[in-house]
Amino acid sequence: MKCHLCKERNAAIKRSKNGQAVCKECFFYVFEEEVHYTIVSNNLFKPGEKVGIGASGGKDSTVLAHVLTTLNERYSYGLELFLLSVDEGITGYRDDSLKTVELNKDFYKLPLLVISYKEIYGWTMDDIVKLVGLNNNCTFCGVFRRQALDRGAFKLGVDKICTGHNADDIAETVLMNILRGDFFRLSKCHKIITGEDDIMPRCKPLKYCYEKEIVMYAHLKKLDYFSTECSYAPQAYRGYVRELLKDMERVRPSAIVDIIHSAELMKLDADVKIPPRMNCSSCGFISSNKICKACVLLDGLNKGRPKIAMSRKAVIAYEHEQKKENDAKDEEIALKAAQDADLQTEKNQEESKQNVIEDKF
Repeated sequence: MKCHLCKERNAAIKRSKNGQAVCKECFFYVFEEEVHYTIVSNNLFKPGEKVGIGASGGKDSTVLAHVLTTLNERYSYGLELFLLSVDEGITGYRDDSLKTVELNKDFYKLPLLVISYKEIYGWTMDDIVKLVGLNNNCTFCGVFRRQALDRGAFKLGVDKICTGHNADDIAETVLMNILRGDFFRLSKCHKIITGEDDIMPRCKPLKYCYEKEIVMYAHLKKLDYFSTECSYAPQAYRGYVRELLKDMERVRPSAIVDIIHSAELMKLDADVKIPPRMNCSSCGFISSNKICKACVLLDGLNKGRPKIAMSRKAVIAYEHEQKKENDAKDEEIALKAAQDADLQTEKNQEESKQNVIEDKF
């Protein structure tokens, strides 16, 4: 069978997205051009910007680094690219994948920053799993990773972060938010750019790329990437949603992008209350509460109460506890000030008496 596009070379690949049979050369070209169209049509970058690529060493981030480097040269985007990796502290998984990131750093000649949970929070995921078990660890990891990327981006001095989220990832997130009834997250999880009003915007150039095609691109290009799944992920809620999505894709291949387009057309009812954006009073990073989720979870770990920290009322409880602590500190400061004032008054009285005695003699 001849390639559907060039009509000359033999077809080697059947595309997951549209079922077209294409040759390797045409597949590489159309894959890269589709990402280019996504970038240009959504104005993801501006010339001269510094962009941090979230690099895990997996297929998505490796393909993202390769394609962005290629398109940056082909179309003169004028971007200064950096690799940013987060070391969660998962033995046998992240330490091995970071070796792949190092290879990509050398191959693409891009600066690399690795920032770790241990460095930021004083905990590794191995430590957290020992405390909370395998059922809830992804909650901690997801919250901590998002903030760790922001912290790393500030260290690098980049203008925005670029992540390797693909069409399957976004469709899964849409389904998860529907099943959980999380309308606030549902209204923004499909967006190609998030955090535009925050201090560190994020974008997803691979938003419309199917996972199968990303794997095929990485394999045929012989890219160095790490393919082992996180040892703590199998029991994650996302895994069950992923299986549901794969079943839907087998029946209807366009289901993935159809879900994304459906989410893009959804509008929140005016009665749905959207949490305000503010800076966390503890760490200073963006939050929808006075205290961000990362600080609440970290406080729970440090106090040996991680499961309580994951509850919906944890933020309120944490704020109440913080208020009590702050009130106690204020009382202590006020008491100390009053004691100092009394001592100063006594001292002044003694000096006055001494002066009177000296005047008499």
